[in-house]
This record gives sequence, structure tokens and C-alpha cells, in this order.
Amino acid sequence: MLNKLKFIDLFAGCGGLSLGLEQAGFSPVYVNELNKDALETYLLNREKEYPFLRNPKFHSFDIKDCINERFFRSLKRNLRNEFGSSKVDLICGGPPCQGYSGIGIRRSYSVDKKQLPSNHLYQDMAYFIHKMQPKIFLFENVQGLLTSRWTKNGIKGEIFEDVFNTFNILKGYKVKYSLVHAKNYGVPQNRPRVLIIGIRNNLSPKVQESDDALINGFLPEPTYDYPHLIDVLSDLVDKKFEYGGETKKYPSKPNNPWQENIRKEFRSNRVSLKGDKLTEHEYSNHSERIREKFSYMISNKGEIPEHLKTKKFAQRLLPKKWDDKGPTITATSLPDDFVHFSQARSLTVREWARLQTFPDWYKFAGKRTTGGIRRAGNPRENIFEREVPKYTQIGNAVPVKLAEEVGLHFVQLLK
Repeated sequence: MLNKLKFIDLFAGCGGLSLGLEQAGFSPVYVNELNKDALETYLLNREKEYPFLRNPKFHSFDIKDCINERFFRSLKRNLRNEFGSSKVDLICGGPPCQGYSGIGIRRSYSVDKKQLPSNHLYQDMAYFIHKMQPKIFLFENVQGLLTSRWTKNGIKGEIFEDVFNTFNILKGYKVKYSLVHAKNYGVPQNRPRVLIIGIRNNLSPKVQESDDALINGFLPEPTYDYPHLIDVLSDLVDKKFEYGGETKKYPSKPNNPWQENIRKEFRSNRVSLKGDKLTEHEYSNHSERIREKFSYMISNKGEIPEHLKTKKFAQRLLPKKWDDKGPTITATSLPDDFVHFSQARSLTVREWARLQTFPDWYKFAGKRTTGGIRRAGNPRENIFEREVPKYTQIGNAVPVKLAEEVGLHFVQLLK
């Protein structure tokens, strides 16, 4: 059923941001996503509620195909024909961040960031907003955006200044930004994100001179209610698991309210029970050396002995419980970044999805994982296309719970 509040999601990925907004009371009416597997994940999970999104009139791949007058005339006509109005309440989006993120930087090649086409997509998003005039817009990206330079010798933060100014000059909006941490909104990981919010002048809260979105009431106050990892993952621990195998049924009942909520079936209050169908819980077939390494890490508080050390840059043992600082990890696109706290293995796709607070009913399309140049591309050789397997789709997503909290706040602003 379509809610009154309508939104468009640009660079939507597998749909984490959209899902949170949907849970807050918004309905998607148009989606844009370049990668076919990520878009298929998005559409696959919305076939029952929003079947019209399968129609090419309501989705697109390359946003460059959308930035012209003919497209906007067509989009507005299609929205009017389908929903009675071409007006939308919200436009959101998070353009690809390889040029700004820590992951992208440590894998980057010797090219200036101005040469990367993906680093200029914010301009297309701003033009989309200008043409559609939503009541609110939301731009999200990685923390590295705040300090990135266009060139090696550039000024620290110059990219963010360009991005913010591009949105800030849009007529009719008050624009603010904040760096938020997902852990402060009920997510079991740190995951800092830069959020730029624009609100129509007649709707925005009374603003101060500060550009801080939180101070100005453009974003919700933190809830500080993050769960511990044992409360997130313990019900998925299968004592009979096999490397290279898959657990296809829940090995236990939910152990706490958090697990009960994440196991609720689609648009239902029924909680999946022990023995019910479980998806995306396939295990990597680690070598004997890696198994030995992971076992040692579990027994020795994450320490890695010299003879088992590798070039892997960020491998860490996940703690069962956080210390007083709360979650310190950020789920990336690399499944072997973290070792399970009680089993000598990396996390499964389903466990990875839980770190991003995707419900267990959510499905993912495409390959399970891939590696090397197929995932990272090579800008130096003009290879910009990247495979986006399931782990990468999840790692690139906005945590669903964070998006829901932001969406609920927007609902209040729109009343």
C-alpha cells in the first residue's frame, strides 16, 4: 500500500536507506541505481508492495540518462498518471564514495579525484532536486568526504566545500549538515556518515547561524541504544556448521527482543522459530591455515601469532560485548575484515546484513562475493565498472535503523 509521503531514491544501492524510510512511513515512487545486481536486490524486496517499480518508467540505471528536460517531463507525467501528482516529499541519495572513503583511498590509484566520474555525481543529484523540488532532500556519504582533496596538493576539505555549496545554493531551501554515527541510533556498529539535509524554507525549523543539522533540528537526537554483538548474532550460531556449507534453518529460537524483531517475517508480527527457513547463511571454505589463525585469535583476545600473520590490513576479532565506548567497527565491503567471536570463520551474508540492521526476510541478488580488480576497478586504466556482490551491497548500504530514525524525524517535520 502506498503511503501519502512519497520519495525518490538516487544511487539507491541494495535499498538500506529506502527500507528505513519505508519503515518510517514513506513510499518509494522512483529508484535509480547503476549496478544491475544492486537494483535487482532493491526491486526483489519490493515486488509485493511496490510492483510498479519493475516498470522502466519508475527505475533507471545511469543517472546521466536522467539529467535532461525530456526525462523530467516524462517522469512528472508518469508520476501524475500513476499517483495523481508529480510532487514528491523527499529525494535522497548517496553517490558512490570510492574516491572519499578510507577503503577507496587505501586502494586508490595515482589519479586526481577530479578524474573520477563518480566524484561528481553530487552535481547530478543537485540538478535532480532542482527539477523535482521535493519538500526535503537528504544527501549521505562517508566521513572521508569532510577532509578529501581534489588533488594531492589540494586543500584539505575542498571537496566537501564544493559539495555543500552545490546544495546550499539551491533556491528555496535551508541546508545544514552533520557527521552522525550509526551506533548512536541503535545500530551495532560505528559507521560515521556525513548527512546534508535541505528543507523547504516554509517547513524548516527555526535555524541558527550554525551549519550543524543536529543543532538546528534537521536530524533526530541520538538514542544511544546500540545492541551488543552477542545479542545480534547468537541465535545464528550453528554448532554443526561446516566450512563451505550452509545453514538453511534457524539453529535456535530468538534469544532476546532484538532478535525477535529482526526475525519478524515480511509485514507480519510472526517471528521465525527454530527450524524455520533461513537464507544467506553460507560459510566460507577457509584454508587450514586461516582456520588455525582464527581459532588462535578467538582463544587469545584477537592476537595473531607471528607465523600466522598475513598482509591483511584490518582483520579483527569481533567482541561479544562492546566496552564503554560502544561499537568501534564499521561493516565494509570485505567479508573477511572480521572474525566471528565464537567460531573460526568470517561472517556470513546474513550476519553481515544484521550488522546493517537489515531484517532476515531481506533477500540479496548477485554473487556472494568477488575480489580484486572486479570489485575495486582501476581508474588509472579507465576501468570504472565494478562488480557489486552481496557483501559489497550490504557494506555500501545505509544502516536501516539509522535511516528509519531519520525518516521518523522527517515525518514529524512534514506534519
